[in-house]
Amino acid sequence: MQNPAEELFIRHQDILNNAIKAIHAREFYAQYPEAPSGKIYGEDANEKQQTLFQNQLGKEFCGLLQESDAVITSSEVSPYTLEKLNIEYPVSKQPETYVTRAGKALSQWKQTSAAVRAGLLIESLERIRNRFYEIAYATMHTTGQSFMMSFQASGPHSNDRALEAIALGYQELTRFPGEVTWDKPMGKFNVVLKKFYKTIPKGVSLSIGCSTFPVWNTVPGLYASLMTGNPVIVKPHPGSVYPIAIVVAEIQQLLKEHGLDVHIVQLATDTLEKPITKILCEHPEVKLIDFTGGNAFGDYVESLPGKVSFTEKAGVNSVILDSFSDLKGAMQNLAFSVSLYSGQMCTCPQNIYIPKSGVTVNGETLSYEHIISELCAAIDALTGHEKAGPGTLGAIQNPTTASRIQQAVDTGAKVHLASRAISNPEFPNARIATPVVLEVSKNNKNIYEREWFGPIVMVIPTDSTDESIALAKELSLSHGAITCAAYCTNPEIEEKIATEMADAYTTVSFNLTGPIWVNQSAGFSDFHVTGGNPAGNASFTNPEFVLKRFVLVGMRSC
Repeated sequence: MQNPAEELFIRHQDILNNAIKAIHAREFYAQYPEAPSGKIYGEDANEKQQTLFQNQLGKEFCGLLQESDAVITSSEVSPYTLEKLNIEYPVSKQPETYVTRAGKALSQWKQTSAAVRAGLLIESLERIRNRFYEIAYATMHTTGQSFMMSFQASGPHSNDRALEAIALGYQELTRFPGEVTWDKPMGKFNVVLKKFYKTIPKGVSLSIGCSTFPVWNTVPGLYASLMTGNPVIVKPHPGSVYPIAIVVAEIQQLLKEHGLDVHIVQLATDTLEKPITKILCEHPEVKLIDFTGGNAFGDYVESLPGKVSFTEKAGVNSVILDSFSDLKGAMQNLAFSVSLYSGQMCTCPQNIYIPKSGVTVNGETLSYEHIISELCAAIDALTGHEKAGPGTLGAIQNPTTASRIQQAVDTGAKVHLASRAISNPEFPNARIATPVVLEVSKNNKNIYEREWFGPIVMVIPTDSTDESIALAKELSLSHGAITCAAYCTNPEIEEKIATEMADAYTTVSFNLTGPIWVNQSAGFSDFHVTGGNPAGNASFTNPEFVLKRFVLVGMRSC
């Protein structure tokens, strides 16, 4: 009789097979629909889970099963109410304890078959889907994302990215047979050997979360490491703990139900005042590190000896404007892209390159000034809309991000569109600011060659589209980029943009005018970050993202 864990693999085998098929096809696929629909996720799920969220505030988070000897109050503050969440999380006083417990759990987890791991991990996703609304409210009130973005990004989209990591990990773990009979003819006799192949995990894995996308950016590495047999310590950003705590709690509960060590995954919460991240990073038993965040700490992670790192850092994303067939649609699309979540996305456009001689729209040349005015008008119309504005902008997660707007203005750049505060009727205290649009000379690279995280747009006049391409490529190679948008109706110029930016290891989205934006990255189809330029050394989710987490070892026997 099969044990319950093996039965999970059978139960979820269709989900796994469909995910593997989708990884190869690269066509649209979503196991978890993105709409917060009662028909899909339960008619009363929203109301019930909003109550769960509200009841959690000011109390200890009791869902975790890991051992602890203390509790701490998180640094979480809602960008909508500007009030502390005051949630307490169980912790270990000595950070090294997390590593010790993970090391003990490693033996059991690495001996668990790939099939059982896959079944357990997919089951965890199926349980997490039952908490999508609670996760959404937790994300909303720690990151400042709108409710819709919070639901989609931390719920269905994160689950799909996690499933992608599981599927790719399972495929690579089972690519080769576990054992074979090797029979080599030698003339009058044969040499026969039994050959065995084992996949051995690298060791304890550390996943360092970010404040703006605490689930979406964490689960690919979390599930890739778990799938390949590595226990994981999840070190969330002190300002965004609650959303990923739910994910860890669901995995731990499942592990317990199946007689496995709950310390196969642990949550290691700290505070802004007393961080523990470097202690964990530098522990000799930590072999794998996933990191999302700023360049300084990302460079530190990459420099650590004896570690395999998977980083997503800051980049300078460009927009190249050459020619249009639908100027209005393009400007509306760009306005949404730079306004979405107040520019607090690693994929958000920042530098917009426009030839001083103007651009063509259906063969007619429109001036540089005209294009800027169209862009500013589109941003103004979107952010000033009573309903669409607050929902698009969300709220600014960190006061430092809000202050960065004035810092950008203080560079002396010409202001084409000033940032302004707008109100959200539902949350009158919300920290909200519309994008500022600045013009920066191409010679002032010290201004526009860095990432200005937040609602900050920089327009750079160039001598030609060729110069726009060259500047965008140069910045991608020297400072990193995750995305690039381009508007061009000339096939030859489009091909040049694609070739030059590909050489800078940067993906390009051409001529977007509808409800798809350069900010978006689709699971099972888009590779998020290429790993080829300074914006990060890894990609969600290519084979290397899972292959570097285990070693294939061969044995031979007569």
